[in-house]
Amino acid sequence: MKRYATEQLRNVGLIAHGGAGKTSLTEAMLYNAKVINRLGKIEEGTTTSDYDSEEVKRQISINSAIAPCPWKNHRINVIDTPGYFDFVGEVKGSLRVSDGAVLVVCAVSGVEVGTEQVWDYANDHELPRIIFVNKIDRENANFFKVLEELREKYGNNVVPFQLPIGSEENFKGIVDLVNLKAQYFEGTDLKEGEIPEDLKSEMDNYRSYIIEAAAETDDELLMKYLEGEELSPEEVREGLRIGVLNGDITPVLVGSATENKGVQLLMDNIINYMPSPKDVPPAEGLNPETKEKEIRNVGEDEPLSAIVFKTMADPYVGKLTLFRIYSGKLKSDTTVYNPNKDQTERIAQVYLVTGKKQEPVDVAYAGDLVAVARLQHTTT
Repeated sequence: MKRYATEQLRNVGLIAHGGAGKTSLTEAMLYNAKVINRLGKIEEGTTTSDYDSEEVKRQISINSAIAPCPWKNHRINVIDTPGYFDFVGEVKGSLRVSDGAVLVVCAVSGVEVGTEQVWDYANDHELPRIIFVNKIDRENANFFKVLEELREKYGNNVVPFQLPIGSEENFKGIVDLVNLKAQYFEGTDLKEGEIPEDLKSEMDNYRSYIIEAAAETDDELLMKYLEGEELSPEEVREGLRIGVLNGDITPVLVGSATENKGVQLLMDNIINYMPSPKDVPPAEGLNPETKEKEIRNVGEDEPLSAIVFKTMADPYVGKLTLFRIYSGKLKSDTTVYNPNKDQTERIAQVYLVTGKKQEPVDVAYAGDLVAVARLQHTTT
């Protein structure tokens, strides 16, 4: 299995009001990453992340599920979370180990009660986030109405990075406001083309939001902007990245998960703007002997530190414990110390998990989300 350096990882939680399309989006990302060779459907009970019998029966997510997606020399570790209030513990546990979040909003329903709730959970963990306006191909979908609703609710730091070309059954492409180009769909592939005339005035208007947001992230860029100088494309992209990482900018993207349209561009933006584990503050904890606070920097040469965020039952391997590794590395066939239980645990085999499937790996590194079977003392 290919090893990804810590800076090549992106750990993102998918959050939303129930029914906004998180699981379909996860499925499309796995398909684009060539992890699966066909798109599963919720109605048929064939999606990767909704595999529990109750999830299949009720056609909703009950458990959070991990879906690693190799993409352009990076790995996006997607955590698909439930959208219904009954399973809020799964959402909170997943965001605890995420470095960023993708908030999925329905282009028909807009901001809903669950949208506001998960936004607050992301705030609790100070997570940078991207908003993906989904279901733009549905009847009564209205991107611009939802965008204004988001800006009214969460402020002007909500900035569109894309505009849809057409909507409902006429959704045929996306205008990239950052790089000033139009991409048209040919099946699920993208082909560059001309920006439609009827979108140019709106493009100029929303482009000004982007330039202003980028300029405000850096004093030198702000002076240049206020003096009327044009920012270079590199300055704009770097300013936007800084703003997103700081939580000062929330990009808005658009697409259709079930049609796998716009999902590739979302994955590009996750890589470009979401933090790697090295971009977030180091983990803090208490030394079990001295009871003093200590910091563990991200790096494989640091002592091992990890947190359990989920325990699940597997019919073949038994109890499966899911970890986020914050520093050091975790090897198969070793022992580790659990300070909360004052016990050592034998790590027989480390697994990389995709939905209900486990792939054995010899070693996992800082930033990885992995699982271990049959631990005796460790709990969530």
